[in-house]
Amino acid sequence: MRPDSENLVRQVTLGAVVLVTLVMIVLPLYTLLSQSFENSDGSFIWFDNFISYAKDPILRQSVINSVWVASLTVLFVVPLGFIYAYALTRSCIWQKGLFKGIGLLPILAPSLLPAIALVYIFGNQGYLKFLMLGHSIYGPVGIIIAQLFHCFPFVILIMTTALGTADARLYEAADTLNTSRWRIFWTITFPGARYGLVNACFVVFTTGIVDFGIAKVIGGKFNMLAVDVYRQIIGQQNFQMGAVIGVILLIPPVLTFIVERLTHRQQVSQLTSRAVILQPKPSPVFDRFMFCVVLVLALPIASIIGTAIFASFVRLWPYDLSLTLDNFNFGAVDPGGWSSYWNSVNMACFTAFFGTVLTFVGAYLSEKHPTRSKLMTVYHMIAMIPLAVPGIVLGLGYTFFFNAPTNPLTVLYGTMTIMVMCTISHYYTVPHLMALTALKQIDAEFEAASRALGVPFWTTLRRVTVPVAIPAIIDMATFYFVNAMTTVAGVIFIYASTTKVASIAVLALNDTGDDGAASAMAMMIVYTSIAVKLVQVVVTKLLLRSQQQWRSISPKTI
Repeated sequence: MRPDSENLVRQVTLGAVVLVTLVMIVLPLYTLLSQSFENSDGSFIWFDNFISYAKDPILRQSVINSVWVASLTVLFVVPLGFIYAYALTRSCIWQKGLFKGIGLLPILAPSLLPAIALVYIFGNQGYLKFLMLGHSIYGPVGIIIAQLFHCFPFVILIMTTALGTADARLYEAADTLNTSRWRIFWTITFPGARYGLVNACFVVFTTGIVDFGIAKVIGGKFNMLAVDVYRQIIGQQNFQMGAVIGVILLIPPVLTFIVERLTHRQQVSQLTSRAVILQPKPSPVFDRFMFCVVLVLALPIASIIGTAIFASFVRLWPYDLSLTLDNFNFGAVDPGGWSSYWNSVNMACFTAFFGTVLTFVGAYLSEKHPTRSKLMTVYHMIAMIPLAVPGIVLGLGYTFFFNAPTNPLTVLYGTMTIMVMCTISHYYTVPHLMALTALKQIDAEFEAASRALGVPFWTTLRRVTVPVAIPAIIDMATFYFVNAMTTVAGVIFIYASTTKVASIAVLALNDTGDDGAASAMAMMIVYTSIAVKLVQVVVTKLLLRSQQQWRSISPKTI
């Protein structure tokens, strides 16, 4: 194929990807923004809706409550997550892999699960209710505790990355000078991890404000912004005020994104070409202390998961603690029965497949194009937008955009297709960055050689790029699948009775008081997510062993 024709195909394909992402990401958010400046008749009224919001004392209190809860969550979870990550990266504790798995386990659970489990633990019939000293778990206390569980793995992921890139030579020099361990921490460790700490603080703060599931289940009468959106749309049918709250919810993530970009520019590389990766050395006293710390922090996580598992098999808490499988008979308490779970699996599979294909093709066309173009810049900007958009805000935008009478795509509303589109859009940025990272590791000489030999780019993509990047592609698909299984806020406004997913079923079962069935459905999500992660590990190892032996070839043997 002639180079001009091939470039035209590239541009047309990338243009199609940009158009799809424009419809999936940009237009719903634009519609949401427009709705916040209109009245119920569709007339433009400038900032009247925002003024009405500011005059409502109940809605104003929601802002204060959300900021207060998010701030306390940061105050507690970031230091705890830092200590946990420090133990994993800087000590030789026993069963380090097991404790890392326990710390990351909440990622595989919907945010509803810790809220439900906490009711079993500290609620009116909870087995540790005496620890509440007469206070109720429903409200800010319950929200904060559940947020600690939910946000803990985010801090671990960020801080293990920050603490894992340290130059051993700095520590060797400090040891030579007989520097105390405390001084080493404050002069070497902490400065090297401070940008990770900043990012962890903003991620937790944003999550604490925008999370819907926890506040809905255990918030009680304590108003939070994310729940206010739900009440305005579902309870009061006040779409304009719901749009206003949605726009307000966009502010924390956008500020977080901006601050993250600014701190990223100021960050200094911790590893140079001459650096030596720090490997922790055994220290009996220090390792025992770190093991005790990690054990204490891991026990609450295991307790919450364990409580949810036990509750899913109990006949009637707390009056009849005999074990039964009746809670898994969802048809007895939900007309949809098991269909909600299978809807989740189907949505997760479709999301993983189509999301991975769309994301990888878009990243390939924007990264491996021989010449730069404005279209590539536009695509990258669109791909980064979801990082600053909460799921409930994006779902609300989908409601306004795809439910508009003038939109020909309104036929998609209430179908599985729109739920897959929304879920892909919600989690688009991270797989996009994963794909870019994998593609940047592939030398441009492959593309140059293909062009010189007249090989079409799609042949190079199929025969070279995809096989080399297959580990990253599997990671992307797994990321999409797990998040599609656990998402709540992103689909709360756009599901129909025939497309209700497991996370929504958990919410509905909790609302009707069927907590045993709710725990069972939540645990089915966890079991499925764990199974998929295990399959990911096995498949990746098999592929690397059978098809990618070149990764383990030493340069000396060539």
